[in-house]
Amino acid sequence: MENKTARLTILVDPVKKEAFEKLCLAQDLTPSQVVRQLIREYLEKHGVKYATQAKLARPDDAKYDEGNDD
Repeated sequence: MENKTARLTILVDPVKKEAFEKLCLAQDLTPSQVVRQLIREYLEKHGVKYATQAKLARPDDAKYDEGNDD
């Protein structure tokens, strides 16, 4: 999950907003969760790369000597 958040304000038809909120509730999701997923899918579809969290060290990136007991 992302480390920080930013607000995105959108305008939407009130009837669509109500239908969207009811569907999200029925699926036990918040509207924010659904919108974040839609954004991730849209970025992926268009090949947009982005960093969402600090890179974790991978074992092949480690710089150590396995024989060293220090």
